[in-house]
Amino acid sequence: MRISLRAAVAAVGIAALTAGCGGGSSAPAETDAAPAEPDAAATTGAPARDDADLVVWTDELKIGAVTEIAEQFGEDNGISVAVQAVTDLQANFVTANAATNGPDVVVGAHDWIGNMVQNGAIDPLQITADQLGQYSEVAVDAVTYDEQLYGLPYGVEALVLYRNTDLVPEAPATLDEAFATGLELKEAGTVESAFNLPVGELGDAYHMQPLYTSLGGYVFGQDPAGGYDPTDLGVGDEASQAAGERIEELGEGGSGVLTRSVSGDNSIALFADGQAPYLLSGPWARADVEAAGFGWDVQAVPGFEGAEPAQPFTGVQAFYVASNGANKAFAQEFVGGAVNTEEAMKTMYDGADIPPSLVSLQESEVAADPQLQAYLDAASAGQPMPSIPQMGSVFEPLGQAYSAIIGGADGAETMVATGETIRTAIS
Repeated sequence: MRISLRAAVAAVGIAALTAGCGGGSSAPAETDAAPAEPDAAATTGAPARDDADLVVWTDELKIGAVTEIAEQFGEDNGISVAVQAVTDLQANFVTANAATNGPDVVVGAHDWIGNMVQNGAIDPLQITADQLGQYSEVAVDAVTYDEQLYGLPYGVEALVLYRNTDLVPEAPATLDEAFATGLELKEAGTVESAFNLPVGELGDAYHMQPLYTSLGGYVFGQDPAGGYDPTDLGVGDEASQAAGERIEELGEGGSGVLTRSVSGDNSIALFADGQAPYLLSGPWARADVEAAGFGWDVQAVPGFEGAEPAQPFTGVQAFYVASNGANKAFAQEFVGGAVNTEEAMKTMYDGADIPPSLVSLQESEVAADPQLQAYLDAASAGQPMPSIPQMGSVFEPLGQAYSAIIGGADGAETMVATGETIRTAIS
């Protein structure tokens, strides 16, 4: 392996040199990208690339697991590796890659792909269809953009419904059932909150998505190939207006099951304190729930009675090959080979604590931890978060709309106005 990798890098260099000298061109031969100027990092705002054969950028949460895999790859292949924890990772990666001062590999969320592809920052991934078939369908869909595979998915996550089984022994079949039970407990003075879904003053479109989709709403439609179509905006259409009206009924001017007093700052803590029977959150809440000391269970978010299934946004974490990396052959081999194993995926699962996307690992881990199945079911039932750049114009106005509606604004009118705002922003 060591010989083949170094030979591959040498071949890339020879090919570039040959191309530069051919055809009688007077232009100088192309060589590997020149090192950044000493002040390039300060100029771009991006961190400086470490001086190693293979450089990987990730965040603090994942650096331990990624480092373990990268160091083994370096040892196996006789190359130096460096894994750097980078803040504001997506923006800094795009900037540094454009300045040829970035990493060979970056680890991050799949909904970055549209922006990274638009900026020419990542290359398609080179793995076989058989290898790809080892991963869950929703994970593969998420890292595919314009019918090209750009990332190797290692983790999937989506919102689930946590339940305090000391307060509610039986799992609700519908959201209506959960809301009714929660309101009964709140009216009896047993809990402070009937149903913990983060709203807050600014709203939270991400956490509202399961309710919105069950009521028939959608954000962006999809084209025949399965990609998201930015010209097909669902916010503001008739189904969206009907969803807004129903959400208004659930808000502070209606049943009061949804309130702005529950936010991202307190939703998990209130539930862990036993002050709510239900919590709509993700795998990241599990540690706090387990530490709370009461009985609990978890399930995929149910839909409304007689309505569509609830479809949360599914998020996928993946490895990507930088387009301007200094050693792209090493990068492709690392991602498509070293990371693309059950052992590496197990390392990522243990280190980053995100439900795995590799099917064989899902099966073995569920056998040891049956509750993991609910998280996987939720991810499979969800819709991949749109990775098109236009999604960046959606969350803020849509979140504000939900907050306003829950606070008493007209549901239908607010959704229409919000659709117009988003359409203007993306046009």
